[in-house]
Amino acid sequence: MEPTTLQEATVFFADPENCREWVLSRRWPHGVECPRCGSKKVTFLERYDRWQCRARHASRGFTIKTGTIFDHSRVGFDRWLVVMWLVVNEGYGITAQKIHHKAGIPESTARYMLQRLRYALKMVSTDNRRAR
Repeated sequence: MEPTTLQEATVFFADPENCREWVLSRRWPHGVECPRCGSKKVTFLERYDRWQCRARHASRGFTIKTGTIFDHSRVGFDRWLVVMWLVVNEGYGITAQKIHHKAGIPESTARYMLQRLRYALKMVSTDNRRAR
């Protein structure tokens, strides 16, 4: 079930399990793989909410945020995914001040998140233009 309103998105993404499953299905549609070596031989460590690659290399442990715009962010997926929903579904663009009011997060955090999301969207549109 995909959320269709801001209220549904807020409720749906409030559950950490929903967040993990939603992001997993989009990041790794064919199964989790190590972001460093690409191996599919990984083990989920539920206690730590992270995976460990079975291949021998540095930094074998990783989370769902590793190697993404969410990496090194203390903001949880419950906030990230609601803000992403707002950015994608706002017809004429959205400001950090609107995100601050609608998502109930500090304006400085909203600016930080919006900057990262715009960067990621710019990269995607640039990649799509090159592929044509």
